Amino acid sequence: MPDEKPSRARGVDRVIDIFRQLHIARQPMAMRDLIEATGAPRSSVYELVNLLSEAGLVELDSDGAVFFGREMHYYGADYMAHNDLIRRSHQLMVEIVARHGETVQLCMLEGDKYTVVLSESNTHPFKITSDIGVRVPIPWTATGRLLLSNWSDSAILALIPKEDYRLANGKILDKQAFLEDIHRSGQQGYCLTEGLSESFTCCMAAPICSRSGQAVAAICFMVSRDTPEERRQMLLKELIDSGHKLSEFT
Repeated sequence: MPDEKPSRARGVDRVIDIFRQLHIARQPMAMRDLIEATGAPRSSVYELVNLLSEAGLVELDSDGAVFFGREMHYYGADYMAHNDLIRRSHQLMVEIVARHGETVQLCMLEGDKYTVVLSESNTHPFKITSDIGVRVPIPWTATGRLLLSNWSDSAILALIPKEDYRLANGKILDKQAFLEDIHRSGQQGYCLTEGLSESFTCCMAAPICSRSGQAVAAICFMVSRDTPEERRQMLLKELIDSGHKLSEFT
């Protein structure tokens, strides 16, 4: 079937896809790789990259590889400066890392996954991190489960793709146990999972709630499974207290 979209709309779609592919790659892409990844005509990609380069939205290195330009950084800084929750969360997360030396993240739902919106890393040689913007299957961590703590069973089951119940190691999660864990998390005000996304990790998360009580975001630690119980409880209290503070800015 021929493409029925006007040429201007197709151009916008292709620009969005160029940005998406650069974000997925997280490094400069050769033009041939960008053309292959977008599936757009060679001439269109070259034309759009030239226009975006003139606007400062992308830059080309000495080898002609394409990546985000300085203007994109400015727009991101503007978003953080004027989004109260993001700005306050960043300030608090910097303090948490300085105080406890653990990587802390802010996450939000995005479609049928959740996304790492902010991540502040520790300075230890051993780090457990996820890149900002990474979309993670909801069942894989405490964070994803907590974000659905106010949802009904039917809504949860309708949202999550069948393949997301299969962990990276091939294990398939039991749906009923998964639902029970979600509702238990909502009742206790936090969630903790071990060895799901990675066999050596423990994920602990607390909600950031709207005035109606809906979890709009979660703040979480990803720590080693050998973290002592006393330290776990201390970190969990930090998350719960931080979630309550940040809920004031939703």
